[in-house]
Amino acid sequence: MQKKKASADELIALILAGIEEVKGQNITLLDLREIENTVCDYFIICDGTSNTHVNAIVGSIQKTVSKATKDKPWHVEGQENAEWVLMDYVNVVVHLFQKQIREYYDIEGLWGDAKFTTVESSINQ
Repeated sequence: MQKKKASADELIALILAGIEEVKGQNITLLDLREIENTVCDYFIICDGTSNTHVNAIVGSIQKTVSKATKDKPWHVEGQENAEWVLMDYVNVVVHLFQKQIREYYDIEGLWGDAKFTTVESSINQ
């Protein structure tokens, strides 16, 4: 059986579903397609409340994406301390932070030219 390559929109929807499954917070989608020399088309950024929560979000995203597409992230980095975990799905890169680490690195500020979409969670927080 050949694995189906997910479109960027499908991949984003699956990643967002994985984040929401375990109550990831402050989800932002950055569209980088209009910016020259970017490493990918989209960033998804969210935060968790602890290293355990951040790792739970990583696991949920991997499970949700893999179940639907048989696709795995090309690279995952930062799970050891889980303050900032990067999941690279090639054209979509996910940044999962603990809140204070996200504020410190301010990825959104670094990519100020990107189109921002705040994802409203369907989960009441």
